[in-house]
Amino acid sequence: MLQQTKVFKFGGASLRDASAIRNVGNILQKFSSEKLVIIVSAMGKTTNALEEVANSYWQGNPAAAKEKLTAIHASVTEIIQELFAEVPESLTASLNDLFVSVEWALDEAPNEEYDFDYDQIVSLGELVSSHIVATYLDRIGLSTNWVDARDIIQTDNTYREGWVKWPETVTRAQSQLPPLLEQKNFILTQGFIGNTSENYTTTLGREGSDYSAAIFSYCLDAESMSIWKDVPGVLTADPRLFEHVTKIDRLSYKEAIEMTYYGAKVIHPKTIKPLQNKSIPLYVRSFIEPDAPGTLVTDDAGDAYPPMVAVEKDQALINISTRDFSFVAEHHIKELFGHITTTRLQVNMMQNTAISFNVVVNDIDDRVERFCALVNEHFKTTVDRDLELITVRHYTSEVVESLRRGKVNMLEGRLPLTLQMVVKDVPVMRRKKLE
Repeated sequence: MLQQTKVFKFGGASLRDASAIRNVGNILQKFSSEKLVIIVSAMGKTTNALEEVANSYWQGNPAAAKEKLTAIHASVTEIIQELFAEVPESLTASLNDLFVSVEWALDEAPNEEYDFDYDQIVSLGELVSSHIVATYLDRIGLSTNWVDARDIIQTDNTYREGWVKWPETVTRAQSQLPPLLEQKNFILTQGFIGNTSENYTTTLGREGSDYSAAIFSYCLDAESMSIWKDVPGVLTADPRLFEHVTKIDRLSYKEAIEMTYYGAKVIHPKTIKPLQNKSIPLYVRSFIEPDAPGTLVTDDAGDAYPPMVAVEKDQALINISTRDFSFVAEHHIKELFGHITTTRLQVNMMQNTAISFNVVVNDIDDRVERFCALVNEHFKTTVDRDLELITVRHYTSEVVESLRRGKVNMLEGRLPLTLQMVVKDVPVMRRKKLE
């Protein structure tokens, strides 16, 4: 009988350069006798760089897009030359093929849908990093099967946020992966990407590699899943934004779902539910201190927690009112949600009054503008931008007041355990000095 499998996910920060990849290899040496499915993201800031390629291409400047792509290729070449004393010809050939395939795509006219082109270009990052890491693991004696995640994860045609076709994905994973794990202890594949029935690449949403790992964990009934981060575990707030944050040792699935939904960055929002459905424990661990225990997310973690804060930047508050000054009734809300679905607005908060409906959304691309244009016939809209959505779980008055300082509170909502406020920074008013 096949030994039960663990799923590990390594993000871009853990693969940012040759030294970081060697560190991942050192971590995996400790698990050489176990059956692992390893999910990797694109290296470092590669996804951001590939987004610039996609934007230049879409803006009708293929020369600039190719120049940026060439720079990415050069950066990758530097990393592999540092990583390997002698770069394997097979790796060089694989990477060249990947970059050439995107370069050829840049010679074609853009598709009618930006999101389609985005997925075909930006998915290059995960394919490149997975080839490099798999080759390196083989080189240090960790026998590894490289797998194309697009052969496993099947999605619909929603580009940039593909919806997983679970029955097809489960069938593929259970038929293809166990035989490979019988041959070699490690499988290495990509996060973030999937495939349509027409064989086009889709992505699962920004930072979606965590979700990919959860999909593989679910399909294989994994013993556990581990996300390796540059923080010691799940913290009470982002240490880049707040002082005196603390690590949470154990977290329930429910609490993790709440926090990731409201914007906690340590875990992708879609990650927890597949694990919860099969009671698969999740460990959030540090690749800087790999022997430290990290945070365990499980069923029986209790329900006593300190205040936890999540901050979502780049928010837009859309105020919507009817043009005839009638109440915003049920049929109005139905129409508005139809347009929200069409434009794929990600709604984080909503509130209605008698004559208006307010939604707080992630301000991505031109989605807000397209939404406002669609509702223009029947509704008036005003938009406030450059806002932050602050969510506090298990809030106290002291924490809330400290978060309000220096902010204008545009919208607020409270539940028994959760407080949300949409805020804008304001300069501190000071009295002028008299001459």
